[in-house]
Amino acid sequence: MERKQGFFSVVRGLSPGRSRSRSKSPARSASPMSGLLRRRRNHHLAPPEPFIYRSGSLRPAEALSPLKEGPDPDGAEGGDSRMEGRWAQWMKGQLARGPSVSTSACKRSDLRLLLGVLGAPLAPVHVSTVEPLPHLSIKDTPIESSSAQYILQQYIAASGGQKLQNSIHNSYATGRVRMIASEFETANKVTRNRNSSKGAESGGFVLWQMNPDMWYVELALGGSKVHAGCNGRLVWRHTPWLGAHAAKGPVRPLRRALQGLDPKTTASMFTNARCIGEKKINEEDCFILKLCADPATLKARSEGPAEIIRHVLFGYFSQKTGLLVHLEDSHLTRIQNNGGDAVYWETTINSFLEDYRPVEGIMIAHSGRSIVTLFRFGDTAMSHTRTRMEEAWAIEEVAFNVPGLSMDCFIPPAELRLASISEASEFSQGPTVKTTVSTALHRSKITAVDGRS
Repeated sequence: MERKQGFFSVVRGLSPGRSRSRSKSPARSASPMSGLLRRRRNHHLAPPEPFIYRSGSLRPAEALSPLKEGPDPDGAEGGDSRMEGRWAQWMKGQLARGPSVSTSACKRSDLRLLLGVLGAPLAPVHVSTVEPLPHLSIKDTPIESSSAQYILQQYIAASGGQKLQNSIHNSYATGRVRMIASEFETANKVTRNRNSSKGAESGGFVLWQMNPDMWYVELALGGSKVHAGCNGRLVWRHTPWLGAHAAKGPVRPLRRALQGLDPKTTASMFTNARCIGEKKINEEDCFILKLCADPATLKARSEGPAEIIRHVLFGYFSQKTGLLVHLEDSHLTRIQNNGGDAVYWETTINSFLEDYRPVEGIMIAHSGRSIVTLFRFGDTAMSHTRTRMEEAWAIEEVAFNVPGLSMDCFIPPAELRLASISEASEFSQGPTVKTTVSTALHRSKITAVDGRS
């Protein structure tokens, strides 16, 4: 009789600590999600564990092809993440490329840009889900703040209630994504992707979360993979072309979790927000809550020639349902290159959350789409470039209070572990880390483009 796989075995097989240390198995299928849902072969698995809240059904029996861990062997950028200048050279080429560049090179360049910006962007500020939400207060409180608190109370109630949300200790979600770089604009030319069905890249992601402040995500797209995580003290990310690197500034949540997957963290994020008005989103009246990163956080996230000027988050909450239906954030980075002209990078992400359905009483957005605009400008109009990217996602599985999930599943990569304690201490205090000019310039470009700061 065929042995069926249980959910608990999938949990253990997917744990980030195990997946990073195992070697890749041969490919069995071309499905993009199977590389995320299956990591072991010929392994005796445990029976299913009870009391798991979930949406849909897990299909761990599928076997998937492995994901490429290193850079493209035929890529012009080379293969060692220590060669810092390669990223800068690629970015210059991407911004200045013309129609004469080969189709495969353009596609590979677009894929890296998509994964860099949309792979694992972070929220603007630190959030602690352990601290209780403030009580609704009107006395001695500005009307903008008290209105925001009232809207959040309605959001918490519409999402399932605070008591039920407090009972969730960890969560798991997996879904499908489609991304495309739809438009590239320079000072004198606009290039559009006319065949979006063939130009789009398809893949999938898996997201783990655990209290307090721990998360891990893997996103596979077009044969490449980005994975990122947080152990509660250090946020890190790994890309095939840069390797592993830590994020500057305080620990912050993953933006993808705020897109309808984590109501409790979303409510905590907007605790200090202000209500600035109303607006129709898809013919639905919404309240607008605005949250700005404070100067201390912006300073901690800045490094060398890269200065984070602002990071603003807007949440649009439906007046009819109380749920979050639209999320917009924009951050602006200024880069001063060795006494030359300053260059500015502005990244704006607009996300629409759709198809809310209850999962054991918690309202989860099961689909959505994002539109990203990456705008680079300087002192001269000829240096202006604008790139438009799009993403659509659908949630396939959601589960709460997964047995067996522990802190060991959120351990950073080995190359970052030694520095994690000292860096986490510096992040919490605010001062930046001293680096050489070349390293700071290299990381500043990553900061501006990747959308992780």
